[in-house]
Amino acid sequence: MKLIRQFGIILAITFAGEVLKGLLPLPIPVSIYGLLLMLVLLITGILPLEAVQDAGKFLIEIMPVLFVPAAVGLLDSWPSLQAVLLPVSVITVVTTIFVMAVSGLVTQTVIRRERKPK
Repeated sequence: MKLIRQFGIILAITFAGEVLKGLLPLPIPVSIYGLLLMLVLLITGILPLEAVQDAGKFLIEIMPVLFVPAAVGLLDSWPSLQAVLLPVSVITVVTTIFVMAVSGLVTQTVIRRERKPK
């Protein structure tokens, strides 16, 4: 019952993101509205982490399964993708390395700041 309530909260926030997308004429995906709304609710303490923590952990555990439909969609588009396979592969590798480097630097900076005596 606890997980159902937590999924209900997540779905309600996702629905609120849908409503925001309808109200605000910005070119932002609905999922970003929902994520920002969830972030604001968690940071302000309006929504305690415990209210969605178990459902969030479950979703992270099954995340690889959630990519299966996208992979099937790519396979379905294979004839169109063959022509741009090399540029897309290079862009994917370069951006992955860039994101890993930036994430590592940010993590190191945060760890160093936490270790400094206050």
